[in-house]
Amino acid sequence: MSDVNTMRVISQDVLGGPEVLKEAEVERPAPRPNEVLVRVRTAGVNPTDWKHRATGGFLGEPPFVLGWDVSGVVEETGIGVAAFAPGDEVFGMLPYPYGHGSHAEYVIAPARALVRKPAGIDHTQAGALPLVSLTAWQALVEIAELRRGQRVLIHAAAGGVGHVAVQIAKARGAYVIGTASAGKHDFLREIGVDEAIDYRGTDVTEAVRDVDVVLDTIGGDTSVRSLRVLRPGGVLVSILPVGSEELYEEAERLGVRAVRMLVDADRGGMRAIAELVEAGKLRATIAGTFPLADAAEAHALGDTGRTTGKLVLLVD
Repeated sequence: MSDVNTMRVISQDVLGGPEVLKEAEVERPAPRPNEVLVRVRTAGVNPTDWKHRATGGFLGEPPFVLGWDVSGVVEETGIGVAAFAPGDEVFGMLPYPYGHGSHAEYVIAPARALVRKPAGIDHTQAGALPLVSLTAWQALVEIAELRRGQRVLIHAAAGGVGHVAVQIAKARGAYVIGTASAGKHDFLREIGVDEAIDYRGTDVTEAVRDVDVVLDTIGGDTSVRSLRVLRPGGVLVSILPVGSEELYEEAERLGVRAVRMLVDADRGGMRAIAELVEAGKLRATIAGTFPLADAAEAHALGDTGRTTGKLVLLVD
């Protein structure tokens, strides 16, 4: 732990592979009105982290500190914060994309981005959940309005977003079809998938029909081809926010709807996620945990694209 005026962060000065990540010491920030200073206990690592590390993404050129997931303890509150007090255990997603910075000992968060951490889970669970859960909740519940009895196809159902999307869809009473390599099908069944499809050996667009909702976590040609599995009036929600106009043109031709989205920080969504956790209906599978100083190792594992569940940094 650094002294009271500074903190350790994982930063980078150039774009590139995991090796560009380095531990640095910077000034500890102070919360402004309606902000909270959180002492980070854990912070999830997501595909958006390693993509930004390599390309700059929405953030442009470094230096920057990545990380949007956070679980920790309120250290200090800014003027006007009524919901929290120092010592409260909280979790949430920092505003995406420009609220990044949780891969550090402390982080500033808008008070409305956080909710109280459910007492029944530890910080590792809580730090793994926010970004992927909010993404799935906003896609399935808020945009697609998924209802009991509907059929949903979830691509990459064993991945970070996918495996929580499965659980959210099951909690809504949906019939869930999930794609993953054959070796992950037992895992899919454990988390509630009704029908598992090996995308390597099966053409999903031939094997699946009359789906109400598709959650697309892959993008590209997969997005366009997946429109064919939808029933008339169905909806595909892609969490890849940019891509070809062909997606919308093909959706119109087929009489279905296509939406691209970016996850957004939201207290209401986080409360819904916390309620699912407390009800025992939502849990993150942890693919690996790493000390903050070993963030590069977490990124290297994430870069393989083969993890099941979530990677989490542990901050002492």
